[in-house]
Amino acid sequence: MQNFPRLITAMITPFKDDYSVDFEGAQKLALQLIEEGSQGLVISGTTGESPSLSKEEKLDLFKAIKEAVESKAWVIAGTGSNSTFDTARFTEEAARTGVDGVMLVTPYYNKPTQAGLYQHFKTVAEAVDLPIILYNVPGRTGINLLPDTVVKLADVRNIVALKEACGNLDQVSELKTKLPEEFYVYSGDDSLTLPMMAVGCYGIISVVAHVVGKQMSAMINAYLAGDIQKAAQIHLQLYPIFKALFVVSNPIPVKKALELMGRPAGKLRLPLVEPLPAETEVIREALKKVGVLS
Repeated sequence: MQNFPRLITAMITPFKDDYSVDFEGAQKLALQLIEEGSQGLVISGTTGESPSLSKEEKLDLFKAIKEAVESKAWVIAGTGSNSTFDTARFTEEAARTGVDGVMLVTPYYNKPTQAGLYQHFKTVAEAVDLPIILYNVPGRTGINLLPDTVVKLADVRNIVALKEACGNLDQVSELKTKLPEEFYVYSGDDSLTLPMMAVGCYGIISVVAHVVGKQMSAMINAYLAGDIQKAAQIHLQLYPIFKALFVVSNPIPVKKALELMGRPAGKLRLPLVEPLPAETEVIREALKKVGVLS
């Protein structure tokens, strides 16, 4: 692997009618996403229903996706949990599947201090040689990884990036004023991709790229080429899908969107359930507005 990817898709996990993992469907979807502009895939993150997958299923998914993708894109394993030592052991197992990197969510429910977060991530990083992306998503974990803690973690050799989903551009701006230039900050919110790149962030770990990957890639490329007007135009065109795919908890809407488009998605595992009819209609109308459903 060479250049760190700008557009990474946080991939869903397709399930069969009996709720088992559809490994063949996952491989097919992974290749479709790459064809449409994704340069990396996060496997078994929030969007991949990681809380509902067993460790064995996750490891098999990592292997299956890496086998299908080969060197066409980065395969990044979601290995984080709220147990430091379990996370370290599982990350070591994931590394042996051949993945290109790992993503570690902040520990949830046990609400560690900033010092505890630092020790957690440092301990896991020391267990492997792979590049590590930290994942800050306070709305799901109940804890906010603060900029000063990220700055300390950036000194750990293989902690190289952050997926920032705090939803606070002031916090993002503070991060960029304090972090070294070579540390990658990704937007964790599709609708904030362009605003965050405008303050120096690197790219997006995306949900909507499942359905508008080409457009997301075009927006990023336009911005990087200095065509701010075109990038803003694409951002505004995509705004309906940015909102619709979060009309209810992710990944419920994106799985419904993929189903409507005839792509591998399958069922949701409990406790996630199908969207309500009104929510499905919001998703359907947004897909029509952005031109991916007739």
